[in-house]
Amino acid sequence: RIQILFESMLLRSLVGVIKHGVCSATSRYSSGSSVWNLGILNHTAIAVPNLQKSVKFYRDVLQAKVSPPEDLPEHGVTVVFVNLPNTKIELLYPLGENSPIAGFLKKNPSGGIHHICIEVDDIEAAVATLKEKGIRMLSATTRIGAHGKPVMFLHPKDCGGVLMELEQK
Repeated sequence: RIQILFESMLLRSLVGVIKHGVCSATSRYSSGSSVWNLGILNHTAIAVPNLQKSVKFYRDVLQAKVSPPEDLPEHGVTVVFVNLPNTKIELLYPLGENSPIAGFLKKNPSGGIHHICIEVDDIEAAVATLKEKGIRMLSATTRIGAHGKPVMFLHPKDCGGVLMELEQK
């Protein structure tokens, strides 16, 4: 039941993204000669104020498979992945006081959904197309994310209020 509730909340969030034109029914964008495809939902990231407590909840209460914590100093976070049959949940915990997650948790002390991550088959083409369409990026270039693949974050004000991460498939 928790997974159904979670998926329902996620779908409601995605409706705003779809209405604002970042996603289309065909999930295909073209920019001149480059074409890229929107892929699967890779993960939903949840900022947590207590990583150990969150890990225990997913592992011991929900009986999910949980990865070991991994520090990502270049992103200012410690991540733990909760593996589900059809996607992942990424638990985010601040690594250092300058962490963007520390700022999020100051505004949301109980934690909450931070972003969603969708795979694309050509991230550089996707970024170029979205920039042409006026979608703001949170960095000048792609960076290597938690899965060792290039990622780009899109500004939530351009994505129906949802912070969106694109990740190379």
